[in-house]
Amino acid sequence: MSPVLLIIGLLFFIALVVVHEWGHFIAARRGGVEVEEFGIGFPPRAWSRKLKSGLLLSINWLPLGGFVKLNGEHDSATHKGSFGAAPLGTKVKIMLAGVGMNLLTAFFILTFLALIGIPKIIDNQFTVSRDTNVVRNDVLVGFVAEDSPAQKSGIKIRDQILSIENDNNEKEIINSANALPEATQNFAGQNVTINIVRDKSPQQLKTTLRTNDEVKASEKTSTPKGYLGISPTEYTLQRSTWSAPIVAAGLIKQLTVATLDGLGSLVTNLFKGNASEATKQVSGPVGIFVILRDGSLLGIQFILMIIAIISLTLAIMNALPIPALDGGRLFVTLLYRAMKKPLTKETEEKIHGTGFAVLMLLFVLITIVDVRRFF
Repeated sequence: MSPVLLIIGLLFFIALVVVHEWGHFIAARRGGVEVEEFGIGFPPRAWSRKLKSGLLLSINWLPLGGFVKLNGEHDSATHKGSFGAAPLGTKVKIMLAGVGMNLLTAFFILTFLALIGIPKIIDNQFTVSRDTNVVRNDVLVGFVAEDSPAQKSGIKIRDQILSIENDNNEKEIINSANALPEATQNFAGQNVTINIVRDKSPQQLKTTLRTNDEVKASEKTSTPKGYLGISPTEYTLQRSTWSAPIVAAGLIKQLTVATLDGLGSLVTNLFKGNASEATKQVSGPVGIFVILRDGSLLGIQFILMIIAIISLTLAIMNALPIPALDGGRLFVTLLYRAMKKPLTKETEEKIHGTGFAVLMLLFVLITIVDVRRFF
């Protein structure tokens, strides 16, 4: 783990919350709505400071996001400077400003990454082929089987495999995930030296590969074994030039579709009563910390990629009609306008209060699942 990159990743994550709330703040100020508090996290309050302008800055204990408290933030408020008294168009801008800021943040980060080398994280990842060059392609250890030659050698997940060499100084260069099975088969049953890079430090690990007979015999069982006993994966960086903004936009579309598909599966599991299965498909603060911690091993590009995805996810979630979130508040406001019914303070608090309680329950479940999953 790279502590510096982990800290940078966590700071970027906090910055996403600030950027989101800054969007609400700017839109409110421009719309003539007074802002009473700008908070990071949710209460109880850990620290606060009141500025000369009257704005209260606060840092709160629950790391679930942030908020901007507006003067008269209920739709029914009527006094000057209140959110409720603002025109509908202004309200829409205020409620969607956070979504817009997170979307722009994701776009700018992905554009920057495309220029310097963007990680390939999904199959058929969008790119402009005639303006794309692979600048890095590392073969990494994705899984280590128990009691395998790999485990006995001391190899670990995310080690980069450079080559495998036998006692006769015959060497197989591992420049792709597909090259590893062929290399280990060529050295079946032999003593080998595995040349790896771990934490930017070259190392040599020794082991004895399984024989052809052992591997063939295992294929007849429910647990087939490999010569070395690992599953390789590739970490690829692709660089673009003039097409970088196009790559960013295309990838945003691709990730949005994937996110909505995942949310559909989550909702389906929740309706079926499979809460534990549903929570396995998402991660909370604990999961994000682990992803950033492990991702710090791959470098700043991977950290930035995760931050861009989180920013895009925040935009998507806050655009959906989920009570207590931006999209939910907008949906309820527009719904009551369409029904030509007044949206009272009590009704609004009941709707979004219930939504917030459900989100908190889901947060607790996700946290429990994350702790069990990663620790």
